[in-house]
Amino acid sequence: MKRWVLNGDVLEIADGEARIAADANQVYASVIEQGPTWPDLPAGKCGDADMLRFSRYPVELAAVIVGGADSDWPVVAFEARTQKGRTFPVSREAAARGHVVHERVWYPGVPGSAGDLAELLEQSGYDPDAARSRSLAGILALKRAAVEGAPVIDRLPDDALTKLIFGTRTDQGPEGITASLYPYQRDGWQWLRFLMREELGGLLADEMGLGKTLQVICALRDPGGKLGSGGALVLAPGSLLENWMREIARFCPDFRSLKHHGSERTGRPVELQGFDVVVSSYDTAVRDLSLLKMVDWNVVVLDEAQNIRNPDALRTKSVKQIGRKAGLAVTGTPVENRLRDLWSIMDFALPGYLGDLKSFEARYAEDAEAAARLEPLVTPLMLRRRVSEVARDLPERIDIPEILELNEAEACAYDEVREKVLAGYGAAATLVSLGKLRQFCAHPHVLGNEWSFQAETFSKFERLKELLEEIFALGEKVLVFTSYTKMADLIANMISSQLGAMSATLDGRLDTEDRQPLIDMFSGYGGSAVLVLNPRAGGSGLNITAANHVIHYNPEWNPALEDQASARAHRRGQERPVTVRRLICAGTVEEVMDERLRRKRDIAESAVIGVEGKEEDYQDIMAALERSPSATRSVGT
Repeated sequence: MKRWVLNGDVLEIADGEARIAADANQVYASVIEQGPTWPDLPAGKCGDADMLRFSRYPVELAAVIVGGADSDWPVVAFEARTQKGRTFPVSREAAARGHVVHERVWYPGVPGSAGDLAELLEQSGYDPDAARSRSLAGILALKRAAVEGAPVIDRLPDDALTKLIFGTRTDQGPEGITASLYPYQRDGWQWLRFLMREELGGLLADEMGLGKTLQVICALRDPGGKLGSGGALVLAPGSLLENWMREIARFCPDFRSLKHHGSERTGRPVELQGFDVVVSSYDTAVRDLSLLKMVDWNVVVLDEAQNIRNPDALRTKSVKQIGRKAGLAVTGTPVENRLRDLWSIMDFALPGYLGDLKSFEARYAEDAEAAARLEPLVTPLMLRRRVSEVARDLPERIDIPEILELNEAEACAYDEVREKVLAGYGAAATLVSLGKLRQFCAHPHVLGNEWSFQAETFSKFERLKELLEEIFALGEKVLVFTSYTKMADLIANMISSQLGAMSATLDGRLDTEDRQPLIDMFSGYGGSAVLVLNPRAGGSGLNITAANHVIHYNPEWNPALEDQASARAHRRGQERPVTVRRLICAGTVEEVMDERLRRKRDIAESAVIGVEGKEEDYQDIMAALERSPSATRSVGT
């Protein structure tokens, strides 16, 4: 004769030594309604059921995400809630069968809840009896379900996933990287490596100046899992491609890298597959989408990922179609205007994680409360460190030379100016006679109407605007140095008309007695601000520690002049690390100037360079007249 037996917190049917599982409907029909069920099972209470009270009021069953021990994986438990709001834990078996016994009372689950839970756990990949349950993707799917109102309760501590990812910190960087990493950079590499090992994407959103490019190169060199090294596509604004190529060569010299850009780029997918890293631009990706989709990429990296913040843009739709096992987005400004900016970037990093755009915008209004609800979902996949948080790891001054690539039209126009200078001066050229080339590298408009190329935009100018937008997002101040009054006016006008920030200009047009009051106004301004200075006017005697960013828009022949200008912000009284950027157009006179500056500093950091009459001056002049940005733009490894 069969009978009911209590096994933990579930009722089962005992048939001799065998056990038969029953769902809530079967228990209810047999015990409460006393109807027929299995042969030889008496209707009503029998066996262990005789000791229980039976409730007709169902309980809500839910999965609960809780933290594991120390840095171990999170655990999924189960819970029941009565109609009076009382909760108690239930076993996995009880949740699966849709009924539970607690304190000698039997409760049915809400009809369909057991099936809903089973489907939810299957979709999330959670299975406590399989290794695949230990996946970050499964935990993230459950966290998302909790936000969307599914029967999931998220009680995971805010730092649980952080402890999981950083549970085994290392003092060593990846092999093959020729750089000494700061502790926070090693953490960034380890975080990226963890995500890539899980074949997930992520968003590296460190503040500017913290070396995001180096951290990504480390992750590509050592992803720490089945992805393996290589097979990466890096997409960036066209002006930054050469900088990426040089950073890869500098920090990971054994990587084979290719710049897929320009009119001579390949149209065959097989020619992209033999490289560890392929570097290309967003615009090229749109044009070559069918080609890039033919390659099985391990990782696709989006630098300056705010370029895909508009989900409706062709650029955004195109790059999201490129197949990858993991997608990494890199930007210091993950949210520029609206939360949908972040949705669009995260939709690349982990497609579908935040749902479709329509449901996302319906769920998250553009307010602080919505941002707070979104944060627990995004935080495991977004790493953002501020300079103030890692200041102890940083030097007082961070120098960042940024090599910018001119586009094809700009490169041809530069060569036109270079050939005119070469024809006009030849071997008699001096450093001073290279002024037109330097002016072009600032902005073609600085040359006036002397020639045909009239650029409405210019690569270096657009890059400056991107940097200023990121600095403004931090609420900080910046000094921008340029030698040319026309350029200073262009910068100041761009800031006021396009960026809406406070800007002022300090150069030879401003009387000496008016300079300190201007600096006082700049320093006391309660928000982001830009002071555009001529390095000669602002190179000595001024203390402008309100700014913690310095941008040398065009380099100087004299390194001492640049250093004196940088010292306006990097001096006693400055309480924050100062980031000093030098914007250099690749393949131009500016690159020769940069090489000269580094050579001089190697000899003597305080050396003052003359302008003519030295053998090295002649060599630098000839190098500048012979160098072409068109050669830099050619496809190479």
